[in-house]
Parts: sequence; C-alpha cells; structure tokens
Amino acid sequence: MTAPTAVFPARTVLRLQRGALTVWAVLFTAAAGPLLWAYGPGGTAAAADWARKCTAHGCDWSSPVSAYHLAYATAEFLIGVTPYFAAATAAVLIGRELDHGTVRLAWTQSVSPTRWLAATLTVPAALITAGTTVLVLLHRLLYDAHQVPVSWHWWDDRAFEANGTLALIHPLLGLALGALAALLQRRALPALGLAVTATALVRTALDVARPHLWPTVTRVSTVRTGYDAPPNVLHVEQGAVTATGAHVSDTCFTDTKCLKAVDITGYYVDYHPAAHFWPLQLVESGIVAALTALVLAAAFTLLRRRTS
Repeated sequence: MTAPTAVFPARTVLRLQRGALTVWAVLFTAAAGPLLWAYGPGGTAAAADWARKCTAHGCDWSSPVSAYHLAYATAEFLIGVTPYFAAATAAVLIGRELDHGTVRLAWTQSVSPTRWLAATLTVPAALITAGTTVLVLLHRLLYDAHQVPVSWHWWDDRAFEANGTLALIHPLLGLALGALAALLQRRALPALGLAVTATALVRTALDVARPHLWPTVTRVSTVRTGYDAPPNVLHVEQGAVTATGAHVSDTCFTDTKCLKAVDITGYYVDYHPAAHFWPLQLVESGIVAALTALVLAAAFTLLRRRTS
C-alpha cells in the first residue's frame, strides 16, 4: 500500500474487496430480479391462473402459481443468506490481511489500526445496507400486493425478517462477528467458520425467542367451542383453563370424563396478531443492534490491545 492509498482508505478497501463486492452484486441481482418479476408479469399470470382454476372445493397449483411462489421464496432465501455472506466477507478479508501481514504496512503509513478496521467494515456495511434496503422495499411491495392468497404469512421466519428492519441489521451483526472472529483467529478459513457458526447460533436463538419478545394476546373459549384463535396469527401457547381460571396443560383433549375430573372449563390460546409485527420487529432489531455494538466494541478493544 502506498502513501496515497493511505489517504483514501475507502478507495483502498474497494480495490481489496472487489471480489466480495462482485459476489454481493450477483447476490443482490439474484434476489431483486425474482421480486420484480413476481410483482409484475409473474404475479399477473399467477393471479389469472388462480382465478381461472380455483373453486370453493380447492385449487391445484399450476405452473404459473408455482413459479410465483418459487420466485419470492428464492428472494427470501437470498436475503436470509446475506448475514452469512457479510460474516464470511469480514472474516476472510480481515483474516487474510492479518495472516499475510500486509496490514502492518498500512499501519506504518499514517493509517492507524483503528482507522484501518473502521474503513474495512464501513465500506461493505454501507453497500450491503443500501442493497438490502432496496430488497426489503421490493419484498414489502410484493407482499402487500400478494395476488395468490396462500402459503405466505407475516410470521414465517423468512418473510418476517425480509419484511422489515431485521434484514438491514442482521448483516451488520454478521460483519461485526466476522471482524471479531478474524482478530481472534488471525487466519481466513478458521475465522470464516467461526463467524458463520456464530451468526447461525445468534439467528437461531433469536428465532426461538421471537414470540416472547412482546406481550401476547390471550383468547379464552369454552369446552364446547374448543380452541378458538383468529386467523393470520402467530401461535405462542395454548392449553386448558380450570374452574379457578388457572392455565394448565391440556392432557384431556376431548375426553369428557377427564375434563370433569380435572375440572376443565375451557381453553386458552396465546398469540400475536398481525398488529404485533412492528413491535416484534423493532424489539428484535434493537437486540441485534445492541449485540452488534458489543461485538464491535470487543473487536476494536482486541485490536488496540494487540497493536499498542
């Protein structure tokens, strides 16, 4: 690295990361293309076929309908892959420079270690965030105009994440985890494995915790009515209600004698309605943002200690 490139770290980062940025451009195009197609001609063809072939007794999934669903499912999968791509990018780029020792040359030419790490992360973070923002807007556009009313629900993990701020914040956490993994391992491949694994563990834990991040709505029904949750809701928990109003596990099911013996008078269902989408989305995004800040703080602290 020469002195002029030290003055323009962003330009240097763009040159060093051109391979990763090319992959991101391909990933972005592969996700945006199906969303645009499904919103336009794909959605029109699927809606026409659905209206023509479906009756009150059911509907067969024709080729246009299947292609429509495949298009948005593919886009959601690629949006979901983006955090792993971000983690791998940071881990490989930073780990490679630490492994080869080339970064020490930059540190001797007026680019401090802190500034180097900040520039290395800022450029891909800005580009990935910009691209992901476009994908989220396209996804919401298609979701709001959904023309085939089956198999797409707001609480599905992929749809939930692709429809809001989580799609923007998860890649930033991936970048932070990739940077910390690289600084810990100092080699590209071990750092890549650690970063991707950590990203997967965090996302899995959040998926499990999601239904419990916001107070649920409870609906109680009688024994005769049975479980009575409204449509289009995220089910969290259900069970039986005793004469004292206590909520217990439903061990009787439809056994009348058992219901009387245990003194079951009804059933309850805890759920999240569609109105809880944004509260759940924003609370989880706040948790991910806090984790990102903690991981970045750990990465910069580790870098300063090793280069002081």
